[in-house]
Amino acid sequence: MAEQYLRQPVASFILKALQSLGGSASKKAIKEEIVADTSIDISYEQAFEPRISKNGTLYNPFNLDFNFGLINLLACGYIEDYGRRGDITLTEQGRTANYAEFPSVDEKEKINKEWEKRCQARSKNKKQATTAQTTPIDDNTVVPDNFDEITTDDEIDSSDKWKITVLDQIKQFSPKKFESFSRLLMSKMGIKFDSEKGIKMSGDHGIDGYGYFESDEFRTAKVVIQCKRFTDSPVSEPDIDKFKGVMTSFNADYGIFITTSSFTKQAQEKALQGGNTVTLIDGQRLVELIEKYQLHITPVQTFVPNDYYFQKD
Repeated sequence: MAEQYLRQPVASFILKALQSLGGSASKKAIKEEIVADTSIDISYEQAFEPRISKNGTLYNPFNLDFNFGLINLLACGYIEDYGRRGDITLTEQGRTANYAEFPSVDEKEKINKEWEKRCQARSKNKKQATTAQTTPIDDNTVVPDNFDEITTDDEIDSSDKWKITVLDQIKQFSPKKFESFSRLLMSKMGIKFDSEKGIKMSGDHGIDGYGYFESDEFRTAKVVIQCKRFTDSPVSEPDIDKFKGVMTSFNADYGIFITTSSFTKQAQEKALQGGNTVTLIDGQRLVELIEKYQLHITPVQTFVPNDYYFQKD
């Protein structure tokens, strides 16, 4: 079951993440930066794992606060106007804004005016005479009373629902099938497995694959792979530490650790320490690689309306 998420303001987190990422990034990259920030108490599960509503709809409650935060930043002039699928880009003002003190009194005033305008427009569209009111989440920000009615961006994009289905099915693989699947994916990515070590290592020495990768510069590296088919719990720092010890015993240049869940922040830090670094592939990245290499999936052509249909006259 996905970890419980408590509503909170995240605009300052988005602003900090964008400044760290160079001023422009996708929504997913921003969320990943927020999760990786040890000073922010938002986990991978809270940011990415979907829930099932009472009516059976897939949704993510964190997306409510995330999209609300984007609107707040837009109201303050800190980000450029973005499309439904576009990257989020800081303005010059946003690049120098102080995320630690956001929102200031002036910023709160701009935010409230923006939400009053949105609430009034919504009331006008629905031909209802409602008053736009706001209530504080805490001392640092405000949210409209009817925010949940204003935005439905917490719902999972229909084009991404196949990824949730695939990941759920992978979590039900037997350990043997998951190891085989992981080696198949790595093979698609260019790793050539050792006919002895790379296929018969399951359950031995803590690795599930050993092979070689030749880079574009014709440099061949020795690679070891570890697979963990977790359903809920994340991979922890001791798991990475143990894997690094095994990498050393095989004199590997680097390692790849694959899981269907996620990695704790401590595990992410441990993966980058020392000379034998570990590439981490969590559930989200796993399905992205499946899409990239079209691994046992069938492309289906569809159409998505662009911003023209969503712009107001």
